[in-house]
Amino acid sequence: MEALEDFERALKNVDKISELVKDLNSSDADTRQKAIKEADCYIASMDEPCRTKLNKTKINTSSTDQPSFGPQSESPESFIKNMERDAEDRRQRRIAQQKKALVLKDKGNKAYADGDYESAVKCYSDGLAELRDMQQLYTNRAQSYIKLGKHKEAISDCEWALKCNDRCIKAYFHMGKAYLELKDYSESRRCFEKIAEIEPGRKKMVEEHVTQVDMEEERETQEVNAKQEFDKGERKGTAVPEVLKKLSKPGQMTLFYCGGLQILLEAVSDSTGQTLFRLNNGFSIICRNDTVKRCLLEKTKDKHSQRLCVSVLKLWRVICDGNAENQKMLLKCPVTRQAAVDLIASESVAVQRECLSLLHLFAQMPHGRQLVIESLDVHVLVRNLMACISKQQQENMAVNVLENFAAEKKLFTQLRNVLTDSVIEPLTTILRNISESNRHVLPSLISAIGCLAQDDVIRHQLAHDSECWKAFLFSIRHCSAHEFKEILYPLLGLIISLSTVTSPAVQEHSLSLCDLCQGLLRDTDGGVITRAIGVLSTVLPQSSEAVERVIQKGVVRTMYRLLKRPGQTASKYAMKTLTVCTAASHLARQELVKCDKKLSILRHLLASSCDDMVSGNATLCLTHCLQLERVASSLLDTDIVLLLLRRAAGDTKRTAVQQNAAIALGKLCQAEPRHLNRLRELHGFEVLHSCMKFIT
Repeated sequence: MEALEDFERALKNVDKISELVKDLNSSDADTRQKAIKEADCYIASMDEPCRTKLNKTKINTSSTDQPSFGPQSESPESFIKNMERDAEDRRQRRIAQQKKALVLKDKGNKAYADGDYESAVKCYSDGLAELRDMQQLYTNRAQSYIKLGKHKEAISDCEWALKCNDRCIKAYFHMGKAYLELKDYSESRRCFEKIAEIEPGRKKMVEEHVTQVDMEEERETQEVNAKQEFDKGERKGTAVPEVLKKLSKPGQMTLFYCGGLQILLEAVSDSTGQTLFRLNNGFSIICRNDTVKRCLLEKTKDKHSQRLCVSVLKLWRVICDGNAENQKMLLKCPVTRQAAVDLIASESVAVQRECLSLLHLFAQMPHGRQLVIESLDVHVLVRNLMACISKQQQENMAVNVLENFAAEKKLFTQLRNVLTDSVIEPLTTILRNISESNRHVLPSLISAIGCLAQDDVIRHQLAHDSECWKAFLFSIRHCSAHEFKEILYPLLGLIISLSTVTSPAVQEHSLSLCDLCQGLLRDTDGGVITRAIGVLSTVLPQSSEAVERVIQKGVVRTMYRLLKRPGQTASKYAMKTLTVCTAASHLARQELVKCDKKLSILRHLLASSCDDMVSGNATLCLTHCLQLERVASSLLDTDIVLLLLRRAAGDTKRTAVQQNAAIALGKLCQAEPRHLNRLRELHGFEVLHSCMKFIT
């Protein structure tokens, strides 16, 4: 506090002296005289000696116009120059101090990175001795103090950092961690929540840390209650420690441990029992038991060993149900981490079911999912889950677990390098073997793959895999033939997502894919039709050959009919498909004009659509059609000029819409000069002039 007071006092002195210098230059004699007297007082009270040499005893106070100075006195001008020189010296000293402090900070950072936290603290402290108001030194030293377990010192440094900068995110972050270690949960939450107030973009990170605070508080509450129960000496509080003591005996028969685990299972049915298990080293007692380890690793596969394995997995599930601390403790055990992945592929149905039930428990909550992704071998985990679905072994639970984990972004990075083995190969196998027996799980499986495809790298790999596209084609044919529409709908959605990536694999299969989708346009299910159009709209831009094929098969007339139906998503896909076709083919333009000589459907979309993509594509399609003779003339008695002007001058997120409308107006007037009269009436030239910046 003394250091901060010195710093604040120095700043006040500088401000006051600046005022005095201003008054010393005043044209008013009384103001100058008063300023000289005040300067005497402030100079005398300064901690550091001042370089000014004004002889304070020789000031002539008798004159009312101009002060007199003795032989040893200085004029006001000299006084000001000395003050300015003194301020410059102070500035130079601060620059030098900053350089020294930065060197010490870098030295401290290196020591911290090397794990030498004591040396880091010393470097940061030396830096603060040079420069007391350097925020980074306080937050860095606080971080080092936390590593050393000196949490109160860390909080003090964070408070100092906030005095330097009251919006310092790092100060609140380290202070929140320090308060958490001191078990001051309310203050810890306050610090983390303050970060979200300052930077709303860090909300998710803040929520994770607040959740951690909540779990720590819950853990402490559970342990206090469990100890109170144990201290009472009643059967409920002593049963768990007693059973664990018996189970810690090595070398017993497998059935002995099976019986003990069954008794333990009944004793840990509530939160108190779960906590007593943890406090009495239950995890280490079970995991270190050689007989249990052999069963979990399936080194022995007799009937009793499988029964013991099931009992252990069931115990883990009951102990971890609703208990975040127990979940964390369980996955610290190497044997458990391996077993939780490998036993999914167990030959024993009971073992496999219990293993999936345990993983399902973790999959229900974000904290549990993060623990699994950070602790287990994700490659083997996903591969084994896919194998369960492929072999139709506990497939319902396996796909549920996979779907939950597929929503976690941390999973993406771990799957990128092993995607072919863990996902693509089993997926193609499953899609080639769709039947009545597995159709119920495929919508969820495809949904999970769709979640994974949100990652750019994974989507790119799927889109470039030719075998994957062959499997898509096979499954579309199969599902169409057997009317498995509940599979067809999500499958087409996945294909839309993947075909947004330009790839040789998409181009290779574009003809077959477009043929199948044109066939689906005759389906009675509106959702299937919409997604079939969506596939056409994303695949056609990648293949001119496919464009020619669909035009020959009457896609223009089909899209025109579909545009007349309600449905925003269908309109978006249909309009894009029409735009691609009319851009590439003279025949497509002719077909559209034959269907609609005055292009009323395009004008309707320009007038009513709120979707920028729909209106932008409608304008583009109109521009393509204007290349035909007499089309512009046929629009003379319509509101086309007004509609295009509104789009050109409209407020839209996509400047391409304005650009397309301005270009369409130019094409319209070029093809039929009589539209210029209407353009002049609507002051269209001014509008076009303002839109020129959007035209490249």
